Amino acid sequence: MNDGPIVVAFDGSDLGRLAIEQAEKLLRPDRLLLVVCVWQPFDVGFVPADGGSFNAEHVPAVRAAALQTAEQGAELARELGFQAQAVEREASPIWKGIAELADERDAAAIVLCAHCHGRFGGLLSGSVTSSITAHTERTVIIAHPRGARD
Repeated sequence: MNDGPIVVAFDGSDLGRLAIEQAEKLLRPDRLLLVVCVWQPFDVGFVPADGGSFNAEHVPAVRAAALQTAEQGAELARELGFQAQAVEREASPIWKGIAELADERDAAAIVLCAHCHGRFGGLLSGSVTSSITAHTERTVIIAHPRGARD
């Protein structure tokens, strides 16, 4: 693993939090985590940090909500002892934004959480996880919630 930052996909859900918590168990605390909330117009793929709502057609509002959501994840990472930066990114499909950020910043790894389905399915769904692993040569750490395979 190189010394670059670790990209952590974060969508504001409990599963997104799990990805950060699992990173804390596996990685050195002096690592820089880039906590990224990737969104796409009309189907934003994340849960706003403040639980509020916004018009998905209003790009500045979506961008601000995505950054606020990423900052929520970065704050959790800081509480766990990491250096962390919040990053928002517009991309379609979602996986591409995660992979491109990892490439741009020469990330050592990408951390995701698997098995997110239902109304929060956008960012960390199995299809995003599969696409990331298929389209990157970087190390991918996939956090699984307990009991997910039951």
